[in-house]
Amino acid sequence: QVQLVESGGGLVQAGGSLRLSCVASGRIFSINAMGWYRQAPGKQRELLASVTSAGSTDYADSVKGRFTISRDTPKNTVYLQMNSLKPEDTAVYYCNAYVKPTIWERAQDYWGQGTQVTVSS
Repeated sequence: QVQLVESGGGLVQAGGSLRLSCVASGRIFSINAMGWYRQAPGKQRELLASVTSAGSTDYADSVKGRFTISRDTPKNTVYLQMNSLKPEDTAVYYCNAYVKPTIWERAQDYWGQGTQVTVSS
């Protein structure tokens, strides 16, 4: 099995910063893309940022210029640096990884349990 564990969420004032971390562990042969999503109450889960195994990144328009995704491949870890936070960034943030568990198995999506980010005005 593959486990993803997020950390770094919390309460911050508007304009502040937080850094989320997500570590993947377990049966991992290789990890392709890793990404961060969020889901606010009553809303659909949205993709915020992703990074490929080659290091290419992509961002949602809502966070472009404020959030930065990075990856430490040897540590199977992905980070999300969030700056200039706004109250509308309040949500549960989820880590996602497209993992190939063994050389014989197909890659599939795995999710973390989520970490709450609350931005006060």
